[in-house]
Amino acid sequence: MSRRIQLLPEQLVNQIAAGEVVERPAAAVKELLENSLDAGARRIDLELEQGGLSLIRVRDDGQGIPRGELALALQRHATSKIGSLEDLERVSSLGFRGEALPSLLSVSRLSLSSRTAGEDHGWKVGGDGALDGKPPEPVPHPPGTTIEARDLFFNTPARRKFLRAESTEFRYIDQAVRRLALARYDVGFVLRHNGRRGLELPAADSDAAREQRLAAVTDEAFLANAVTLDETRNGLRLWGWIALPSFSRGAADLQYLYVNGRAVKDKLLGHALRRAYADALHGSRYPAYVLYLELDPSRVDANVHPAKTEVRFRDSARVHDFLFGAVHQALRNVRPDPGHHHRVEFAPGPDQGPLTGFPPAAYSSQPQGALRYGAPASAGNLRIAERWAPMPAGTPLVAEGVMGRALAQLGSIYILAQARDGLILVDMHAAHERVLYERFKRALSGSGIATQALLVPVAVDLSEDEADEAEKQRERLRAYGVEIDRSGPAEITVRAVPALLARVDVAALLQGLLRDAADDDSRSHFGEVVDAQERVLANMACRAAVRAGRVLTLAEMDALLRDMEQTELAGQCNHGRPTWVHFSTDELDRLFLRGR
Repeated sequence: MSRRIQLLPEQLVNQIAAGEVVERPAAAVKELLENSLDAGARRIDLELEQGGLSLIRVRDDGQGIPRGELALALQRHATSKIGSLEDLERVSSLGFRGEALPSLLSVSRLSLSSRTAGEDHGWKVGGDGALDGKPPEPVPHPPGTTIEARDLFFNTPARRKFLRAESTEFRYIDQAVRRLALARYDVGFVLRHNGRRGLELPAADSDAAREQRLAAVTDEAFLANAVTLDETRNGLRLWGWIALPSFSRGAADLQYLYVNGRAVKDKLLGHALRRAYADALHGSRYPAYVLYLELDPSRVDANVHPAKTEVRFRDSARVHDFLFGAVHQALRNVRPDPGHHHRVEFAPGPDQGPLTGFPPAAYSSQPQGALRYGAPASAGNLRIAERWAPMPAGTPLVAEGVMGRALAQLGSIYILAQARDGLILVDMHAAHERVLYERFKRALSGSGIATQALLVPVAVDLSEDEADEAEKQRERLRAYGVEIDRSGPAEITVRAVPALLARVDVAALLQGLLRDAADDDSRSHFGEVVDAQERVLANMACRAAVRAGRVLTLAEMDALLRDMEQTELAGQCNHGRPTWVHFSTDELDRLFLRGR
């Protein structure tokens, strides 16, 4: 027998709302901290016990709540932030739904104490699961507000069964505080748990202080491996820090993205960022970034998700393309610079122009074309280049280029180079692979990939289906520098190949290109369709790059170093692996205990 339709009791309505707004201690902390920020706080102290289950206490120095509005603040849909539909459409505050405090009250023993600037003391209201109905009582309190919630879910014990261990719940809270700390550098945050001080972040009002907070919230390694960007276009501004692809992570645990100061996890924006890193990440690695997108509040709907972690844009395509373009270009403007560890400065102005890179290197007369391979010669595992041959007096020991001058080849795999400050070690295959990949991309978008006709055309045996596919892909293959004819039901004749691939196995090249070009449904670890053209060019570059075991002359090694200095994303190969590392003189001194 079905029950009659009836109105739910107000208390039960609040407890249901609590399931959406306060599903765990971290959610309650986030709502309370956002209220403090909206109240103009410049310092927020958060104290917890048992992962927030026993106690959540938030004290701020914001504007406070007048005595007559304290009880109203604990009622549903009561807010000072929204007064009309127009306010809702242009909302710029972090919280506005008016359900956090009454929801938290319905599942805890809560007290609210506050004092405005014009009062001599504060006032307090509260209750256990509901307002106790008593009038506000006077309490000593500095200007600002304190909210104390004890025994979370004391009257809904079933909810506690779905919570994790104390340490896990605290970790969720710690993450929420860190996200808010990166949203508001002008506010100081202090976090204590079980009487022990955790985070302590003073207000950061200068560039140096903001970088200190960034390092404290993320880690020093992120800051050391990140480049800054600040670009404005068509009413959109993106600024912040993006880590080099070589600093990728095994999980998406260092991704902070904000829209108008609100931390979000948005699919549209996430896709744009993944695409920006697409041809520079290795395997299942994830990029790291701290980014801030700013735009007119009327162009974004922040009330899509109950936790306000998702947004909707009026012009989503333009926002996506702007974010992708800004990050993609910033990454591609990075050039090797051991002394500055990949730091980049930007041109000034209201509309940021192209990135200004590092001072151009002074180049020798060494041609900048493909490497020309020399005759094998070795001395054990260490290839001693002509660098050690007698040189005219006055020849500089260190190259003027930022990647230094080649000294030797180690194990026919690595290039050793002396830089202005220390030693550089280059993975020659990975570095050459990136150089060729970028060269192929420029050629394809310009005059086309240079081809070389084969003196003796090569017949390649395929299945009939493969031959049919090759014939369908004829023009596409021509764009990649491969010219073919159908010479039989199951045979394709290759008459020309890319000039840089003249020495490769022609049959393997054709089969690989057919597989890469046709497999448009191949998916990356993100679940996104990988761009077929990028995949083809990357594999072509991998085939053409100098292989381990190839002995290079000094001139060839130096040519690669000079090419790296002029190549976008030269710090990592097409698969995201690093192409070079730098050991400073100080690091080498420490290894050998010099000066001790």
